[in-house]
Parts: sequence; C-alpha cells; structure tokens
Amino acid sequence: MKFLAEFRDADLARQYVAAIAHLTTRPWAIMEVCGGQTHTIVKFGLDQLLPDTIRLIHGPGCPVCVTPAKIIDAALAIARQPQVIFCSFGDMLRVPGSIPAWNDTVPTVAMDLLAVKAAGGDVRIVYSPLDAVDIARNCPDQEVVFFAVGFETTAPATAMAVYQAQQLGLKNFSLLVSHVLVPPAMAALLSDPNCQVQGFLAAGHVCTVMGYAAYDAIATRYQIPIVVTGFEPVDLLQGIYLCLQQLESGQAKVENQYRRSVQKQGNAIAQQMMQEIFEVIPQQWRGLGTIPQSGLGLRSAYAGFDALKKGLLPLSNLPTAETSDCISGQILQGIQKPLDCPAFAKGCKPEHPLGAPMVSSEGACAAYYRYRQRSPLSCT
Repeated sequence: MKFLAEFRDADLARQYVAAIAHLTTRPWAIMEVCGGQTHTIVKFGLDQLLPDTIRLIHGPGCPVCVTPAKIIDAALAIARQPQVIFCSFGDMLRVPGSIPAWNDTVPTVAMDLLAVKAAGGDVRIVYSPLDAVDIARNCPDQEVVFFAVGFETTAPATAMAVYQAQQLGLKNFSLLVSHVLVPPAMAALLSDPNCQVQGFLAAGHVCTVMGYAAYDAIATRYQIPIVVTGFEPVDLLQGIYLCLQQLESGQAKVENQYRRSVQKQGNAIAQQMMQEIFEVIPQQWRGLGTIPQSGLGLRSAYAGFDALKKGLLPLSNLPTAETSDCISGQILQGIQKPLDCPAFAKGCKPEHPLGAPMVSSEGACAAYYRYRQRSPLSCT
C-alpha cells in the first residue's frame, strides 16, 4: 500500500536504529505528543530497539484521555434525558464518569455512556459530526447532542456540522464541546520546573490541519527541538533521529519529517471554518489542569448550538470525584508509565477501566495492556 508498506520496512528501520545508536553520546528524553504514535512505539517495540540512553516519554496526545471528568459527567447527565439523542464517537462510550457525580446514589463503579445506553438512553455511535446533523434533521421532535471531543484534527468537521445545521435551520441540534489545542499543552508541560522533556515529536495529523508555524515560538522560547512526525515505525525512527541530531548539536528548531502530508501553513480552508465557528478559550485537561488558550468554544453567534447553554444539563453543579486508584493524570503528564500503576491489568482492564487511557484506542494504558504484558493464557 502506498505510503504505508515502505514506512514499515524492517531493513530501513534497523538502519535508523543503528544510525541513532551511532549518533547518541549522552542520555536524552523525547516526548511523542500523539497517542497514535505511542501505540506504534509500543506495538512495534521501537523504544526497546533504541539505546538505553534514549527515553521516550508518552505525552497527553489522546483526546479521549485528556477530556476532563467534569465533561464526561455532563455527557452522562445529558444522555440520560428522555428527549435527547446523544451522539458520540465510539471510543467515548467506555470512558467512566466520576463515581458520585451525576446521580443521587453512589454506584460501586462509575457509569459510562454504554451503561446509559443499556439503561435505555438513546446513545448512538456516529462516524462524523455530520451524521448527527442528519439524525437531527430526521428526528425533529428530539434534541440531538453531539459530543465534540478531539484535537485540531477533528475540530473542522465539528465546525462544518454547526455551519450545516445553521444553514438547515435546525433548532434541535447542539454540541457538548471539549475540543483542545496541542501547542498550549506542550508549552504548559515545558513550563513545569520538573519537566524532563528535551525534544518533541509533534503529531502529524494535527499539523496536517494547522501546519507547524505555531511551533516555532515554542522551540525558540524553550530552546527545544520539535519534529513533526508521522505514525509508522520508520516515520517515528526518522523523527527520533532528526530530533537527536538537533539535541547533539545544540540546535532548537522545528523540522517536518511528515512532508508527504504536512505543509507549514496547514489547511487554510479547514482553519477558516474553525475560526468562523469557534473562539479560543481556557480549557481544563485531565491530569494537566486548566491551560489558558488551549480550548475551543462556540462563538456567541452560534451559542444556540451549545448544549449547556440550552439548559440540557439537569444539575447546575456536578461535583467530580475520580477514583484514587487511577494514576492517569501522572501518565498523561509523562511522569509515570502504565506499568507503574498498581491497578494496571488488575483492577483496571479494558473491560472494566478505571481511567480513560485504558479505554481509548490511543490511550497509553490500552497500548501497554495489549502489547506489553504476558498473555494470561501463557503457561510460562
């Protein structure tokens, strides 16, 4: 397959591993920002092929994982309303809410959207926000709410859905918005005095939309190399090599490894649509707290499509109480890895997750569970 098989070439991968080993003269710590990159690293064992002096840190690059518990609780409360059709991408359905937050009783385990659906709520998986617009057009007597989660990659499609709903004059379509922006999160991590990150592998799909001009200021301010990188094994090894070249020579600039997809200015049409519908706002991130200018909210002209402003949330204040057994916040910050969690593969498994990183297809815990533990069927 074009642009896939050649980036899984084992011989070329071995050449890059050898080149990295030859280049490296001291320990370095590099963070990959994207959860998809994390899964490739863990699946193909790339970190285990590298010299011991190279440490890869898994960043907060999973949009499902960084969605704060308060927003998950709001989604559960809205989805339980009898006249609501709640639409979401499939990977959000298993993310647990906080234990006592949205119900009068305290269940033994936190509920998720799949449990709301099982209890009779009209929760539907969609593959695009435009699917939710179609549902709203076909079900005029019900409020259709789309759970708008994701980085800059998915925000243009959400913006297009709002634009289309306005053009159609739909009054029964709204969003629960939790879109986040990557560069402010990178800057927030680097501002932490305990930060150990010395180089970044930036997410190629985000930069396909937004370009990478915004990263120049981060590289200059924090004197850190940033390499825009793809998602296949050779992509990542080449990105690591380019990052190490800079680190070893004392450079700090932005490079683009993912040239087959990314241009510096990104997709101008997608950016224009986002700017029309959204404005930049402070946003809470799970594990990172509130980061200024790191989220997207609907502009006042489109406030009629905001599910919270429509009064669909039955409680004015949803207190959150996440389980203390989950260290997902430390994992999302790159402070610890999934195997450091005492609940990993014990109290926390994909079929009964305690935190979002075990749920999402881009979550670090899910990757380690699938690829980095001995099979329970093994006899040795």
